[in-house]
Amino acid sequence: MGTLRRRRAGDPAKAEAKARDPQAARMAAVALLARRDFASGELRQKLESQGYDAAVVAAVVADLMSERTLDDGRYAENYVAYHSERGQGPLRIAADLRALGVAGDLIEAALAGGPDWRELARGVRVRKFGAELPDDWTEKTRQARFLQYRGFSSDHIRAATGADFDPDS
Repeated sequence: MGTLRRRRAGDPAKAEAKARDPQAARMAAVALLARRDFASGELRQKLESQGYDAAVVAAVVADLMSERTLDDGRYAENYVAYHSERGQGPLRIAADLRALGVAGDLIEAALAGGPDWRELARGVRVRKFGAELPDDWTEKTRQARFLQYRGFSSDHIRAATGADFDPDS
């Protein structure tokens, strides 16, 4: 049976000094960035949850961004590349990046530099449902809901499912 470890209650004055220490906050930020890339808003939130003062965290994040150690544009490009490889569409990726605090112009630039979204939607549909296009509307709507959940727009879905909404047909 394992041993039970307990955290000792630290000195509150020492914890307060650490929270206001920019060098300690920078070291924590660099340690986090050594594991993986972060968006600036995500890193700010992570450091504040570790008990660092918001003003100190803002200064550290601004300093890291000026050094380009932390770069939201690079983060957005990598995020788009990774998640599009996993079959996610531009609407879902953009919503995720907005939630992480990435600026809208950086999101748009990263999505514009991403893959051909129509072709990606076709590939995702083929992997899930097979190469044959759906012939009845029930199956088309089922496949469209799947692609919509993945974050593809209605144009991408129409191109992938072969659903032309022509009322004369």
